[in-house]
Amino acid sequence: MNITRLTPDPTGLVAWPTLSTSKKSVVTVGVFDGMHRGHQAVIARTVEIARRFGAFSVVVLFDPRPGMAHRYAAEHDGMDVPEGTPDLQALTGANDRIRMMRDMGVDHVLVVRYTMAFAAKSYRFFLGQMVGKLGMRALVLGSDAAMGKDRAGDVKAIANLAAATGVFELEVVDDAGPGTVRIPVDAQPHMPNEWGEPGDPCAGMTKAELRAWTKKRQTKLHRIWSSTNVRYLLSQGRIVDANAILGHRHAVEGVVVHGEERGRTIGFPTANLDEGSIVGYLPVDGVYAGWLVDMGPAETATAGDGDGSGVAGGGADAHGANGAADA
Repeated sequence: MNITRLTPDPTGLVAWPTLSTSKKSVVTVGVFDGMHRGHQAVIARTVEIARRFGAFSVVVLFDPRPGMAHRYAAEHDGMDVPEGTPDLQALTGANDRIRMMRDMGVDHVLVVRYTMAFAAKSYRFFLGQMVGKLGMRALVLGSDAAMGKDRAGDVKAIANLAAATGVFELEVVDDAGPGTVRIPVDAQPHMPNEWGEPGDPCAGMTKAELRAWTKKRQTKLHRIWSSTNVRYLLSQGRIVDANAILGHRHAVEGVVVHGEERGRTIGFPTANLDEGSIVGYLPVDGVYAGWLVDMGPAETATAGDGDGSGVAGGGADAHGANGAADA
């Protein structure tokens, strides 16, 4: 798999690479934070169509997340997110997503630094670049995807553009999962107060009780298969439910550092991660069962194969009420 990192110029233009003078591409576009089941469905379909056409499978990956970039700009007079600014709400780092894309058979990942000038380009201009520069024959998107200035390029608008121009085909993948869920707009991390996996607080509620619950918390409707829902579940300690949506165990990465070594005195050695090096969303405080993967010395890790991290800590199937896991 080839990885190309691209930074738009001050006007928002990207110097897209020429992948081939003769071979076409099947492209998908997005953030793919967490690489949950919906994301996997979109990327798998991209790879499938590309192989059928004898084309390149291409993922255009935005980093930092547009949500973070727009929020930062709103709070800093339109400025772009400075390099190296941690994204505490990201489920996964870009390199973790890239590793999964590699395992799924993607040919090219183009990592585009998301800037405000780039965001101001219209979806028509962006898709024109995809056709002209990358040789895009087909575009694969999730069912509620939107792109371009003011997110004007939704699936309906892009379908109309594809039909009118005839230069590319649009493939829409059902990536929503089994329905929708309501999530409090101002949800805060909540540490479980007893042993075991917390349950769904809405389970067993009558319609009247559910209406009262959603009204009190000012909830918003989200797809079950969504990064927002996974983030919410992790913040409530519902790791098993989050992992079911992800289709894999949630993990964070970081550089292992020496701690006080108290764990080994009680028969449970721990791996302490340098707080400033952690990439990935940290679940609410708790005691978690997990796995540690040694990815080698931080200084020798390479992009797409452990970029800058010494450890990946993943998956939890049970937890207690107090304390924080070190990995």
